[in-house]
Amino acid sequence: MRVFLGAKTRQLLSRVFSPPAAVRWRAAQTRLLCSSSPDDEKPRPSMLRHLTSKIKATGPIPVAEYMREVLTNPVTGYYVRNNMLGPEGDFITSPEISQIFGELLGVWIVSEWMGAGGPRQLQLVELGPGKGSLASDVLRVFGQLRSMLGQVSVSLHLVEVSPALSQLQAQNLTGTRSQEAEAEDEPVYRRGETAAGLPVSWYRRLDDVPPGFSIFLAHEFFDALPVHKFQRTEKGWREVMVDIDPEKPDQLRFVITPSPTLASSTLVQADERRDHVEVCAEGGVIVQQLARRIVEHGGAALIADYGHDGTKTDTFRGFKGHQLHHVLASPGSADLTADVDFSYLRRMAGEGVACLGPVTQRTFLKNMGIDTRMQVLLRNCSDPSTRKQLISSYDMLTNPAKMGERFHFFSLLHHSRLAKPKRTEGLKLEKKSPAPLPVGGFTELSFS
Repeated sequence: MRVFLGAKTRQLLSRVFSPPAAVRWRAAQTRLLCSSSPDDEKPRPSMLRHLTSKIKATGPIPVAEYMREVLTNPVTGYYVRNNMLGPEGDFITSPEISQIFGELLGVWIVSEWMGAGGPRQLQLVELGPGKGSLASDVLRVFGQLRSMLGQVSVSLHLVEVSPALSQLQAQNLTGTRSQEAEAEDEPVYRRGETAAGLPVSWYRRLDDVPPGFSIFLAHEFFDALPVHKFQRTEKGWREVMVDIDPEKPDQLRFVITPSPTLASSTLVQADERRDHVEVCAEGGVIVQQLARRIVEHGGAALIADYGHDGTKTDTFRGFKGHQLHHVLASPGSADLTADVDFSYLRRMAGEGVACLGPVTQRTFLKNMGIDTRMQVLLRNCSDPSTRKQLISSYDMLTNPAKMGERFHFFSLLHHSRLAKPKRTEGLKLEKKSPAPLPVGGFTELSFS
């Protein structure tokens, strides 16, 4: 469906687009994506020792517990110890590829703020903000649209568990204008302000972010949350666990539980048809938190990630140095990820909010006007190397063989956002309320 933009939305887009072991365990036969075996490199002693000690004490651990320990253990966790982003890290995200990505998301946020009636308060909340590049690009759009935002109270709230990344975000967003809290148990563990004077706060948990009208961004956040893995067997669903390899005590292996676990009995849907399922219970809880906050205080959530709509099976994988890495090799030295099951997030969000998507990144960005933005940038760029870089980044973001169809966008909205205007009945003449603005990215917009 093609929707023609209203005057305000056209103005918004044109302004931004202007130049500028004791039990009998069975080895799990899972098709894990990897490029090396655990034999290929020496395991990381500290994390491996921690995991093997835990397994010896309590038995094999769920994949979700393995992911949680490897990624966020406060002493040896991958996210706690490493700066994993960028060319020198283990992966590059879309905001690092091109500023256009963040600019278009900034337009989306302002559009949703307008669609909600322009509340006097706007909290931008980002989950897992990486280097702060996305937030920086979004805030630049806010600066370009300052006259449109008027006297709105804008604030930035970052949910980040990594001390190393929070310092990098503070440097990129606030320069020297931030400081850590004196007590470690403070809900806001760092505060600062941008050069434009916008307040920035850091939290370890979404629950600690204050209530109020908020737009939530989660870009490559849900794919790093721990997943439980389940395998269909002749005896029913069984959970995949991580155990010590009895023949190689310094290595780990996957096994399948001989009997049902609490997770396999409660997290797998009764009508599930796949033979292997990954369920991110923690992601379900966070989506429920987002939905509740949107229902109670208004706003919207935009989730962008690797994902599928309940069709894929085994997607658990590791990345190290921009290459696939065996998930059990050298734990703590590589990023672990699993594709987001958007059908599960939709189910967990419930009926209280409206869910849009998932749509591919290519579709979302094109609907948001990335082609128009590219034309403006290329028209005002005479440097050959810069033009080449612009074209290359556009290709990376939209090419179906690259990021274009691997990433998907999914949104939670307050039901009032999509409410149809009331019709006047009888002879009483009333001014009809305007139709709601189309939801950018999820609707094909015409720029004529």
